[in-house]
Amino acid sequence: MTTHLALLRGINVSGHNMIKMEALKTMLENIGFTNVRTYIQSGNVFVDTEEESTSKVGFMIKQEIFKVFGHDVPAVVITKEDLELCFKNSPYLKDKDLDIKKLYVAFVSIALKSENINDLKISQFKPDEASIDGNRIFIKYAVGAGKTRFDQKYIEKKLNVTATIRNWNTITTLLKMYEE
Repeated sequence: MTTHLALLRGINVSGHNMIKMEALKTMLENIGFTNVRTYIQSGNVFVDTEEESTSKVGFMIKQEIFKVFGHDVPAVVITKEDLELCFKNSPYLKDKDLDIKKLYVAFVSIALKSENINDLKISQFKPDEASIDGNRIFIKYAVGAGKTRFDQKYIEKKLNVTATIRNWNTITTLLKMYEE
């Protein structure tokens, strides 16, 4: 049995793609996932399954959400190792003056190469910073996530990927939940 974490993009945001977590949990159990648990209303869902492929799990979840709720909701599915690598590989955690509230991770649907950072043209968004590590983009916002154009839509357009962003507090909590 493998535990996966599905990061659903764009549910329950500003009244769009509304899905109650209890209904989502029931839907996922109905298609065979077990030990389904959610964290907050923004689409962080742990599921246990015999399926090891994260992309297949993501496809199953996306397809079923569309079938049951009628919402086209991208799902990026990650593993415990992906979260652990956030702590191990973040270039910003060593900053002594780091404001953790400005630290985010964008999880993308495919593994990226370090040279993909050039495609993002991050210099346009200075003093925001970004660094690529596999299927993660570490982001340090200068002011905050709500005051930048360097967001999930921009990342998706520039890199032709599906992306979803989580703040550092959420990353920390999700890793703790994985370890429970």
